[in-house]
Amino acid sequence: MSKTGHNFDSTILREYDIRGIVGKTLHPADANAIGRAFGTMVKRKGGKRVALGFDGRLSSPELAKACVDGLTSTGIDVIEIGLVATPMLYFAVWHFDTDGGIQITGSHNPPDFNGFKMMIGKKSFYGADIQKLGEIAGKGDFETGQGKSEKKPVLEEYAARLLKDVKPGRKLKVAWDTGNGAVGVSIRAVVDKLPGTHFILNEKVDGTFPSHHPDPTVPENLKQIQAKVKKEGCDLGIAFDGDGDRIGAIDGKGRILWGDQLMILWARDVLKAHPGATIIGDVKASQALFDEIQQAGGTPLMWKTGHSLIKTKMAELKAPLAGEMSGHVFFADTFYGFDDALYCGLRLLNIVAGGKESLASMRDKLPQLVNTPELRFDCPEERKFKIVDEVKARLKQAGAKVNDIDGVRVSTPDGWWLLRASNTQAVLVARCESANEEGLERLKADLKAALSASGVSLPDEPSAHH
Repeated sequence: MSKTGHNFDSTILREYDIRGIVGKTLHPADANAIGRAFGTMVKRKGGKRVALGFDGRLSSPELAKACVDGLTSTGIDVIEIGLVATPMLYFAVWHFDTDGGIQITGSHNPPDFNGFKMMIGKKSFYGADIQKLGEIAGKGDFETGQGKSEKKPVLEEYAARLLKDVKPGRKLKVAWDTGNGAVGVSIRAVVDKLPGTHFILNEKVDGTFPSHHPDPTVPENLKQIQAKVKKEGCDLGIAFDGDGDRIGAIDGKGRILWGDQLMILWARDVLKAHPGATIIGDVKASQALFDEIQQAGGTPLMWKTGHSLIKTKMAELKAPLAGEMSGHVFFADTFYGFDDALYCGLRLLNIVAGGKESLASMRDKLPQLVNTPELRFDCPEERKFKIVDEVKARLKQAGAKVNDIDGVRVSTPDGWWLLRASNTQAVLVARCESANEEGLERLKADLKAALSASGVSLPDEPSAHH
């Protein structure tokens, strides 16, 4: 046993992953210690092999090398799959049947960030696991051994697996925007085998993200693909985040479909083959999603926000589909139950190509509600959960209708409003939704009043329709 401990910067061990600023809070020495501590945990569970991949950030290769050295020093063998999107690493864990996996990725954070998303066995590694990893490293309580590492590409097998679920249908014209993120590695291997005409934007992997930030939940970042769809007369456009586990989509008229709207389309599709199945949405999702799941003969379940939390709940309930407002969507009907945005894109093409209706017309027929975008406002780390608890206590006392699975989601005759503390940042998150503008204004007033009683003021935001 080697006993030299390693202490991480307190800000990098987060709820769902490890993430920090390269050269400030995250260094190669941290990557090495993560490899040693993670390898130790895998080994103590009886595991022997871990798959490892990394995204297109400039700092990723160096962190990957340090992490591999850490893993092998514990006696763990590493299968290195190289520069890949996060879902390809998840796929490799299943494909090679390894005992765990690590993806080095800063996801959709700015270029100077990087981090680690992990799996132990076939399950998410988060929460208490991440705290435990920090403790093992702090004590220097590492296993030792001589593992070996080998490089094994997995692109061909991955592309074949995704294409297996493509159904025949009419030929579509589609624009894809990989945002210079890691999906650029795999997009051609999949899209070139699809029928129809395809345009790929920002395909070159570039960790400086020259065109726009790779986060498809921000309307600003979808302007380029909206212009392309218009110019080429595409049926739809599909965009990805930096590491390929979140999807954004626009219809042929260039309008954005948000995660919860896409979920309605996928849920109807999945329920045809799995009548009565439980389908999971997160607390930020529109009421329309839960109502539409019910209407399509499914059992809707509202669950906590966070990709690890949703994946875990989904496995527990054997739900064939789950998704988050943020674009993390998980298919477990004919796929593995992890969030793969490229796979989700193919499942959307199946729906559009398989019918006569355009995506724009499907969108027009969805319940038309008015809502705020996700409102995020700064709140000190030590205060954020307390404020939510104070608001909850007052609401319960007043006899309000509250779902407190993750923060508070309050239902009124006007619709609903949500207040929750972010698990990853020192912010509070709020959202309101109603059938009309007047109702939305009343909900916003309710939210403001609930916050001001705890001494917090809500920033003014324009309302967004979707």
